Amino acid sequence: MVSVHDVAPATEAATAQWCADADSFGIPVSLLVIPGPWRGGSLADAPDYADFLKARRAQGDEIMMHGWEHRAPKEGTLLRRGVAQLVARGAAEFAALDHEAARARLRPAMDVMERMGLSTTGFTPPGWLASPAAERALCQAGFSHTTDHFGLKDLRSGRRWRGFALSQRPGGTGEKTGARLMEWASQRTAARGGFVRIALHPDDLTRPGLREAALRSIEGALAAGAVGSTYAEVMA
Repeated sequence: MVSVHDVAPATEAATAQWCADADSFGIPVSLLVIPGPWRGGSLADAPDYADFLKARRAQGDEIMMHGWEHRAPKEGTLLRRGVAQLVARGAAEFAALDHEAARARLRPAMDVMERMGLSTTGFTPPGWLASPAAERALCQAGFSHTTDHFGLKDLRSGRRWRGFALSQRPGGTGEKTGARLMEWASQRTAARGGFVRIALHPDDLTRPGLREAALRSIEGALAAGAVGSTYAEVMA
């Protein structure tokens, strides 16, 4: 299961690159869309980009919502905010929200996605972190599935598909170690018949060698018996 994170007008070129790489393997991807203002742009102001995403969905990719603006607000308990900052470097928008605060961010996000023809029932919170209250708000808003660091969750039944999200940390401590771990874990998990999750980010493409490490990870998983899928297909 390959996901492309931080899909937005500001990362159009990076998204296209990762999609082309996935196409070279003949596998679909789950595209995690930020509909709100992020890095100077908003999906609502980019109809051509929305058309690109609709075309990707038509050929088999999944569209998922990825928060509203991908920035952690100064809301919630100090503990949850501190953990979110440590894990997600300021991006964990839904990690510490109460029910009403989560709903307040979901409403404009869902409105933009609907207006751009990209409505979805899949949601991956930025940083893979969502408070229990935020998950309840997601379910009440009609979302069917979400993800965290440890797997995929059916919001209606509570059923889980366990599989750790393998991703890189460009520019951070342990960048090279993380790349090697992604390659090793993807192939090992596939060989054991497990749920392989490889997460690609636009900033990976700014660091030497990280794209190649990701492609080797995908290739190794497929060679070990994995079958390309999307989160929605796993749910089905």
